[in-house]
Amino acid sequence: MAFAVGIALNLAFVGVEGVYGILSHSLALIADAGHNLSDVLGLVVAWIGGVLSRRVPTARYTYGLRSSSVLAALANAVFLLLAVGAIAWEAVQRLSAPEPVAGQTVIVVASIGVAINAVTAVLFAKGRKSDINIEGAFLHMAADAAVSLGVVAAGILILWTGWLWLDPMMTLVISCVILVGTWRLLSRSVALALDAVPAGIEPEKVRCHLLDVAGVAAIHDLHIWALSTTETAMTCHLVMPAGHPGDVALMRIAEDVHRTFGIGHATLQVETGGEATCALEPDHVV
Repeated sequence: MAFAVGIALNLAFVGVEGVYGILSHSLALIADAGHNLSDVLGLVVAWIGGVLSRRVPTARYTYGLRSSSVLAALANAVFLLLAVGAIAWEAVQRLSAPEPVAGQTVIVVASIGVAINAVTAVLFAKGRKSDINIEGAFLHMAADAAVSLGVVAAGILILWTGWLWLDPMMTLVISCVILVGTWRLLSRSVALALDAVPAGIEPEKVRCHLLDVAGVAAIHDLHIWALSTTETAMTCHLVMPAGHPGDVALMRIAEDVHRTFGIGHATLQVETGGEATCALEPDHVV
């Protein structure tokens, strides 16, 4: 529901902002409209990613399509970077030849943008802490509200001072704000796409936790990665000289790992550490 409302509101505003940006000769408004359009596309991708991530597993896709949400977050960041590059380039060119800007129109339209983006950000505020995909949508909308506020300020200053260069200058400031806000999302989504340990989980703490389990003499082949933007998986070999502790004990370990670290999909393999050496024991082997 949040995605549908957010997409509808922002798509309508993109049309209004784009038209008035052209009529008022405001690059800042056009830049903001372009940025909002990229966010609409980002919201669509995030929505599709969220829907696909709930698909049931198949014989071919044994984890379902859970990683679609990771790809959606990555695509979201790329959309923003491409939009920033195009907008910033136009702003640099406009600095050398500023055009007259209808400051009052800029103020009114951008003020509407502040309200719409703020409302949309609130829709995603609740789920942002548990899902990087939702966090990406929230950050985009919050940044849009701040950017639109900056455009309002530029319009006021243009009316007050007549400094036409403020419009492209504000556009460059907008671009910097978007770039800074996007970098964290990009780095985290790239890390998840490369099966890095999700942020918030310390692998060494997981290792120590498993070594403290009664009967475990050593562990190896520990891998922790994101199944989706909300689910984490783990595999590990437990060396237990006394032998297999039983299904109940293994399920208890898995439940404990879930409760302590939020790792909901744990696969544990028990070895006795006898004469046969596990081929996956060395840390450099995967």
